[in-house]
Amino acid sequence: MKWMTKTTAALVLLTSLAALPAPSRAQEKVQDKVSVGVFPVSSSLPYFVALERGFFKEENIEPEMTKLMGGPPNVAAMMTNQIEVSAVLVTLEGLNANVKKPGVAMYIALNSQTKVWKMEQFVVRTGFPANSIAELKGAKLLSAPGPANLNTAKAILAKNGLKEGDYTIDQLDMGQHINAMTAGTFDGGYTLEPNASMMIKAGVARSLEAGVISKYVLGSDTANAYAAGCAMTSDFIAKRPDVAKRFAAAWAKAIAFINANPEEARKYLAKNTFTPDNVVDMVSMLGYVMTGDMNKEQLGDLQAFADFGNSIGVVPEKVDVSKFLQKF
Repeated sequence: MKWMTKTTAALVLLTSLAALPAPSRAQEKVQDKVSVGVFPVSSSLPYFVALERGFFKEENIEPEMTKLMGGPPNVAAMMTNQIEVSAVLVTLEGLNANVKKPGVAMYIALNSQTKVWKMEQFVVRTGFPANSIAELKGAKLLSAPGPANLNTAKAILAKNGLKEGDYTIDQLDMGQHINAMTAGTFDGGYTLEPNASMMIKAGVARSLEAGVISKYVLGSDTANAYAAGCAMTSDFIAKRPDVAKRFAAAWAKAIAFINANPEEARKYLAKNTFTPDNVVDMVSMLGYVMTGDMNKEQLGDLQAFADFGNSIGVVPEKVDVSKFLQKF
């Protein structure tokens, strides 16, 4: 009888345990941490969408963000394994790093810039008498920082008939562009979003031309200027392949959301980037694409841009871009 009582009690206990709610996936697993370098500009939008829409959490990823202002700091952090992912890395600077340390920057996604998907553009301060890039002769210009930006700006000026000596151009931290234009320190320059929209909104500058890489470097208004994108270190991919794959899956969800809901996606620029609330609706979306989804024409545009990087000395040798695309 006592044996029957113990058996019955055990069955009751098992039944009670089975009735308890099952632990959630988040409770079952500790989220995998991934160190991410983030330059808080509009081209980093997929990172903030993935974070705030819960796409990283769905893939059991916990990103640890480090703010890194521009391409060179992101490259340095990747080469020394201080970060595993760069949310937005200038393509030419990433390829330059890959020549020095093969595979240090493996791109999982790229951002297309055109006259429709605006990012880079030439602007002039209000009142400066120029209506085209060719009319910037004698101007004092600023440039977004980094060798890729500076040399691209010079190449575009050359395509418009201006040689060095016809103008002056200085690299300036992105956070200083608006104040410099407001103060009249520069007549114009080569800047990026959201700075251009912020200048225009404040009435201190106007845009001369956007999509200048497509037009003057790639030779077509509709060409995809893949000037930046999300990259992982090959060490991260090799040592934690499953984590890397899940991070990429979250990124792909973010890109799909942005492409399907651009107006809703814009709101994640506010408070996450340098974009003020009253400028969010002005900032252009970019042509975000996972490298695994790129077609032959898109890959050709990327290769053409890499070849341009070699021609201006930013990428020290010709490279096959397909070797630095990570497809999951």
